[in-house]
Amino acid sequence: MGAPVITYQRDYRFDLAPDRLWDSIEEVDQFERWWPWLTEFRLEGDGLSAGSVLHGVVTPPLPYRMRLRVELVDCDRPHAIDATIGGDLIGIGRLRLRPAAEGTLAEVSWRVEMRQPAMRLASRIGRPVLQWGHDRVVEVTVAGFRQRIESG
Repeated sequence: MGAPVITYQRDYRFDLAPDRLWDSIEEVDQFERWWPWLTEFRLEGDGLSAGSVLHGVVTPPLPYRMRLRVELVDCDRPHAIDATIGGDLIGIGRLRLRPAAEGTLAEVSWRVEMRQPAMRLASRIGRPVLQWGHDRVVEVTVAGFRQRIESG
């Protein structure tokens, strides 16, 4: 059986222009308040710029926690972010913001491999449950972000 990998790709529409959406994404000091699954968050570096590193603990609706380190490899405001992911997950992630009718199309994707032995075992035994947990965290993340930007 192959490595326990989660691959994700999806597009989301937002009713803000790319530069205004980027402004909201840059409010990293608000991340823990917006998303209850994120704790111990901190940023090393100068905001969303190449070389900055985001650290945090992710607690999905399953009995495990993941420590993550996300290094921003390339940032092109307000168009793109490429990152490498380390910690309990390793892999790559990217965000693309494209102007769309009355707003922005945000294209998000990542490919990560689980490193914790318990997560690796869970992936082999209960892949659908693990995917469900992943998808719930993503849904809560997008819903929380939408609520934040729509409330001003």
